[in-house]
Amino acid sequence: MKKKSFLFLLLVISYSLLVGTAQAATPTPVDKIQEIRNQLITNIASRVAQLKLVEKRGIIGKVTDVTNTQIVVTDLQNNTRFVDVDELTKFSSPTFKGTYGISDITKDTTIGVLGLYNKESRRILARFVNVITTPFITHGGVAKIDSENFSINITTEEGKQMSVDIEKLTRTYSYTQNSGYLRSGFSKIKENYNIIIGGVIDTKDKSKVIATRLIFFPEIPASPKVNSMLEHVQK
Repeated sequence: MKKKSFLFLLLVISYSLLVGTAQAATPTPVDKIQEIRNQLITNIASRVAQLKLVEKRGIIGKVTDVTNTQIVVTDLQNNTRFVDVDELTKFSSPTFKGTYGISDITKDTTIGVLGLYNKESRRILARFVNVITTPFITHGGVAKIDSENFSINITTEEGKQMSVDIEKLTRTYSYTQNSGYLRSGFSKIKENYNIIIGGVIDTKDKSKVIATRLIFFPEIPASPKVNSMLEHVQK
């Protein structure tokens, strides 16, 4: 009888220990909440650390090297900057017609970059890359007019021949003594007119200007030097 009682007591104790162990191994709702809280704290701390390393920054400089994923730039302070590009980077150029991308950027091109600067790696992940063009102004005489393509050829006082594209956004003016400055149009430009062109040089053709503004002077003849060159060009 005593032996049976002892075995029964042993079974009860063993069962109690097994139940206690199982309960200890099963997470309680409080444990789960604490685990989620700890994970959130870790994630937030990690994100804050990342944000401290990254800041928005813009630079302007000249391209010294370019690949499909990277542009190396010498900035205005003569520092070398490494610019990374990805599928979210947007490219633009004021003188390029159509889609513009990294494959169109060439060495010695001046660009402006806006992106995310990593203080640790000292690299910029570009979000916007824009080609910057220096305003160009020239003065000469109209040598030829291409009405079909809305362009003119001019001869400068240095004897240089240049092609000028007249775009929809080009502002065209004439100047006479009686009327002063008047808004005009492409059809009013004539050969041998004295003309001033303001615009940007085409990045792919240095002899071509994309005009943003031009003024022609019907009453003021081109200089004798330009006139002699115009006669030579027009023959």
